[in-house]
Amino acid sequence: MTKKELKEFLDAKVEQYNRLDFIDSDPIQIPHKFSKKEDIEIAGFLSATIAWGNRKSIINNANKMMQLLDNAPFDFVINHEEKDLEQLESFVHRTFN
Repeated sequence: MTKKELKEFLDAKVEQYNRLDFIDSDPIQIPHKFSKKEDIEIAGFLSATIAWGNRKSIINNANKMMQLLDNAPFDFVINHEEKDLEQLESFVHRTFN
């Protein structure tokens, strides 16, 4: 692949994926719900861990996961107590819990 072909390919991918209509139907929407860098990173990491299978199911379960973390993933990770972890026991995504 020439440099020109690579640039054309990458430009096409930017056009395809760097769009609100793509984000709205993809699990990448989960970290986009946050503004704090640490929340974005944790939401992105946790969403990526379950990002296999049907996108709609991934989005639904990633949203459930964020709810279990009180929609504040960084705060939950840093400040949780042992009893707080019990609420996570109900979470299942396909074969992952």
